[in-house]
Amino acid sequence: MIVIIDYGMGNLRSVEKALLKLGHQAIVTRDKNAIKSASGVVLPGVGAFDAAISELRASNLEGAIIEEIAMGKPFLGICLGLQLLFNESEEGSLKGFGILPGKVKKFDFKPPLSSRLKVPQMGWNSIKIKKPAPYYEGIENGSMMYFVHSYYAVPEDTSVIATTTEYGMDFCSSITKDNIFGVQFHIEKSGDLGLKVLDNFARTCKAK
Repeated sequence: MIVIIDYGMGNLRSVEKALLKLGHQAIVTRDKNAIKSASGVVLPGVGAFDAAISELRASNLEGAIIEEIAMGKPFLGICLGLQLLFNESEEGSLKGFGILPGKVKKFDFKPPLSSRLKVPQMGWNSIKIKKPAPYYEGIENGSMMYFVHSYYAVPEDTSVIATTTEYGMDFCSSITKDNIFGVQFHIEKSGDLGLKVLDNFARTCKAK
């Protein structure tokens, strides 16, 4: 069973429906026993950094997530769920999980780029695969994924960067390190290719 962390924000049900459509067992929950017994953990995210981390801490979910990651359980962070893994964000003043050293920055384009590139980035864009990862099995370099975001992660350790995407510059669009996988794009909204990435993650959970 894969658990999708319910902290009152984000695209929870759409991720659950996508996993169920793929034939995987999944539930949306904030029950810590369910999280502990899960084969994998998904942290989706739509919303503001400080509001999300505040809710996770108020619900005592931050510690549960960090503990499961430390135990080696497969973890998937989507959009804001990826950004929360880092130390801090320009979007707010609160500290993130701090599991991955680095900072989340805002797109800040100057003319003439600012007249051409809108913030947030909203729509389809390609990913460049930088390192092999089981999550990208069957995914071709340059595949198109769906993005909606104004902020992007800047890892201190560039070896964790799995893909980059060009939007005025090359930014980190996904990371992978040990049992941790995070994507800036919305895999549940990225058509068949996004579902393939999600299916690959779910299969790594079953293999554990």
